Amino acid sequence: MIRLTRLADYAVVLMSHLAARPDDVHNAADVSAGTAIPMPTVSKILGLMGRAKLLRSHRGQGGGFSLARAPSEITVADIVRVVDGPVALTECIEDGPGLCELEAVCRVRGYWQKINESVKRALADVTLADLACPALTFPLTGTQMPRPQGRIN
Repeated sequence: MIRLTRLADYAVVLMSHLAARPDDVHNAADVSAGTAIPMPTVSKILGLMGRAKLLRSHRGQGGGFSLARAPSEITVADIVRVVDGPVALTECIEDGPGLCELEAVCRVRGYWQKINESVKRALADVTLADLACPALTFPLTGTQMPRPQGRIN
């Protein structure tokens, strides 16, 4: 099974929460309460996103974090890359040529590269703006989702 880490999943949830009110400064306690993500995990993610320049830190009274760029300029791929590193579905994709004992006889490595690029593109095609105000229908599955009522928190 191909799966993102729980920390990457939480990071996407946290960042989409911030994107719902992109001009606000958010403190860790409010983000934790608004997302139900435990406070230590929120603090860790906020620090990672700040070091990666996806968030801006505000010190002092009323301090916290705000998005460093517009929600439409931050993708799910950006967030996942900060937490989990580059997307690599197999070790041969991650490690590059010459590091797999099957490379000389492998007939599928080129296909894994193509699949890996497709996954990376799919993650890059979804922005925080998309996640902050989800569409009524998910494009890949056709699943219907009710439109949020009132302001998104």
